[in-house]
Amino acid sequence: MRIDELNAHERRLWDAFPRGRRLDVSEAPAPPDPANTTGPGSPGGAGSPEDAAAPAAPADPVIRADAIAALLLGAHAEPTPGDRPALRLTGAHITGRLDLRFAEIAAPILLTDCRFDEAPLLQGARTRQLVMTDCALPGLVADTAQIDGRLVVSHCRLTGPLVLNRTQINGDLDLRDTTVVFPEGEAISAVHAQVGGDALCTNLAVEGTFRLSGASIDGEFDLEGAALRAPGSKALDAYHVRVAEDFTCHPGFSAEGRVILSGATVAAAVGFCGGRLSNPGGIALEAVDVTVDRNFDLGLGLTVDGAVKLDGTRVGTELSFRDAELTGKGGTALSLRATQARETDLRTCRPIDAVVDARNARLGTLYDAQDTWPTDLRLADATYEALAFPLPAAERVRWIRRTTDGYLPQPYEQLAAAYRRLGHEDEARTVLLAKQRHRRATLPAHIRLWGHAQDLSVGYGYRPLRAALWLLALLACGSLYFALHTPAPLDPGKAPPFNAVFYTLDLLVPIITFGQENAFAPHDTGQWLSYALIASGWILATTVTAGISRAVNRQ
Repeated sequence: MRIDELNAHERRLWDAFPRGRRLDVSEAPAPPDPANTTGPGSPGGAGSPEDAAAPAAPADPVIRADAIAALLLGAHAEPTPGDRPALRLTGAHITGRLDLRFAEIAAPILLTDCRFDEAPLLQGARTRQLVMTDCALPGLVADTAQIDGRLVVSHCRLTGPLVLNRTQINGDLDLRDTTVVFPEGEAISAVHAQVGGDALCTNLAVEGTFRLSGASIDGEFDLEGAALRAPGSKALDAYHVRVAEDFTCHPGFSAEGRVILSGATVAAAVGFCGGRLSNPGGIALEAVDVTVDRNFDLGLGLTVDGAVKLDGTRVGTELSFRDAELTGKGGTALSLRATQARETDLRTCRPIDAVVDARNARLGTLYDAQDTWPTDLRLADATYEALAFPLPAAERVRWIRRTTDGYLPQPYEQLAAAYRRLGHEDEARTVLLAKQRHRRATLPAHIRLWGHAQDLSVGYGYRPLRAALWLLALLACGSLYFALHTPAPLDPGKAPPFNAVFYTLDLLVPIITFGQENAFAPHDTGQWLSYALIASGWILATTVTAGISRAVNRQ
């Protein structure tokens, strides 16, 4: 492009570029300076033929993309000492395609309130800094580019995709208050991008998928107030992203569609407080095998319409759902399978009317509230170090029984162990007794009958005083009856004096004898009573033995 082909706005840009002056082409140009007596070969110099040939400035401040590319690629004369070339342009209508693919651009680029007819191309380019503020673009393609400073696309509106795949940004990535509309595909694609500073996406609005799987961010990833819309698709795909500081999505964050964080590593905290996730009938948040060194906060006003899946996630301190509202209907609303955390807070805003699956989870200290227990809670092989609110054992048993998985022994054993750590051995026995009763309901009828006998007599060994009470009651009944109806001696000459108490003990206790049972023979009702006492004695002896064996095995 020759100098004499430049329009008035392009000539002004040509003059401003060497010294990095800001040029606002929406303003009227200043009148020529008569004192400017630069030589005739200098663009814009007084009396130069180029000045005479330059067309008048159009009403629409048009600057051709080719003119900008020519400046950035070195078409201007070598700068004089002290010059700091930079492209600082405001208010331009940029026509044509700004093609800077694989270019080495030494000057920083700062564009404000500019309008592009075609998406700029910076694939594979290297530049100092690219700043676009309040601009309108049909897209921006900068994949595999290398930016030594910041990449700023702030307060802009893009009607096509922003492509940053494998882009290396040594400073911040700033997308604050920008709108990107490309609902038919990936509105923002930053796969394997590297950001040396923060990724600032405050109040970012995206229609389409925001994808940055495999990206690396050395600062924080801030999505406060962002609105991502991809109904029925992926609103945010941050699969295997690495964030060196906080991953912040609160307050005001919203996403329509699936949010994917699976495989992510966050060196500080993840927060969704006050956000809104919506993917009705599907998974709203998928965060499988995520590693978070500090807190993973999904509470304090978070609203989720859809399922939350955190299987295999490891949280360094607290995993919190406190005051969150999970409204997933049917199936599993919250999956915590194999999740690990030092503390877990399940005190949601209201009860979850669906499945909460915590199988194989390691929950640390568990916080929950009786009035927000979920409809279906699955705790098979889940462990916790302590219950922040233990509650009476009978209430906690109802907590365990809120499952459709049927009888599983481990949740009872885990709950009993938690009570033992608190020194509440009596509560632990109540839990284990409930375990045996639950198990009994799954057995065949004839085995259930024997279970009822063990429960009635000694509470499966967890209520040993019952055996003594039964023994005393039977002893009192037998002694009273035989004191009033003395049985006849078998051999009157050799029989010892009759004693109703010891005769009844002889019948009840099968392993000892006082010489009374073999010396006397009751008749009629007394005979049937003696049979009943003998049978009761054997039942008591057997159940007590089973209870002692169970207690020894438990130790």
